Amino acid sequence: MAKILSQDEIDALLTTVSSGDQQDSEESVDDEKLRSIVAYDFKHPNRVSKDQIRTLENMHDNFAGHYGSTLSAVLRSIVDVDLVSVDQITYSEFIMSLVTPSCTYTLKAPPLDGLSLIDFNPTLTFSLIDRMFGGHGKILESERELTGIERSTLGRMVSKLYRDLEKAWEHIVNVEIEQISFDNNPQFIQIVPPGETVVVVSFQVKMFQATGLLTICYPYVALEPVITKLSAQNWIDATKKKSEGKDRSVNERNLQLISADVSAELSREAIKMRDFLSLRKGDVIPCGKRINEPMVVSVNEKRKYLAHPGLSGKHRAVQIIEECDQRAKES
Repeated sequence: MAKILSQDEIDALLTTVSSGDQQDSEESVDDEKLRSIVAYDFKHPNRVSKDQIRTLENMHDNFAGHYGSTLSAVLRSIVDVDLVSVDQITYSEFIMSLVTPSCTYTLKAPPLDGLSLIDFNPTLTFSLIDRMFGGHGKILESERELTGIERSTLGRMVSKLYRDLEKAWEHIVNVEIEQISFDNNPQFIQIVPPGETVVVVSFQVKMFQATGLLTICYPYVALEPVITKLSAQNWIDATKKKSEGKDRSVNERNLQLISADVSAELSREAIKMRDFLSLRKGDVIPCGKRINEPMVVSVNEKRKYLAHPGLSGKHRAVQIIEECDQRAKES
């Protein structure tokens, strides 16, 4: 015979089920909270603000576009350079992320303090060199150091990188990049202490048959002199000012190439040819104009201004008083 549950047993069973559901919901809420929490290392705090990171992203995104065009012209092939990330990590973490052997350049860029690094991934390096020697930019599987000729060939593209990087920085500050050294083993490069904060800018370089990474490392001590200028508002203002200055210089250069004939007409009267042929020194020709009436100044035989005649030093001159109205121009 089947056992029939009492009302108390049914209530107890429902209470147990509801408490279990509540516990599961609380656990799911706790899991969501844990997933939304970001770990913060108090030993290595973020020293560069998000606003400053965004400015560095904008600046190096412009650099990526310019350097992609430069590589395309040098290699005679389509090359895309895309900004991947801008991160701040410790110097030891950055060095451990590099492969060996690699192509790492140490440079200084006054007024930035200290030294910075630029690293070419071996895959990217050998693809660029293969393309420079007439190949298709294929990936070289062997791990070896560059020969002297290969280093010289890669140096051409690195020098162009310096120029494009200087142009990217000029909206913030004018830098002059100077190469200090070249190393195949980044583990031996010590520009700052291992625990020092560095800003690492990573690019992905895409060619026809290969893809590689290009990395720029700025220690925080190098950015510190200009860290206050790395703000979005300062970036926008500097960009506008640079654009206005460039437009002004272009306009001034264009205006300097323009030549125009300017003439001032004191009077225009009709006389008979007999009277004109009989003119002698001291004769007077009536102008039919009052002494205070303005004269017309023409530019390329078109009436443009009204002016008063006079002297500037020992030279005859006119003083512009207003622009001719439309009726005067048409007449």
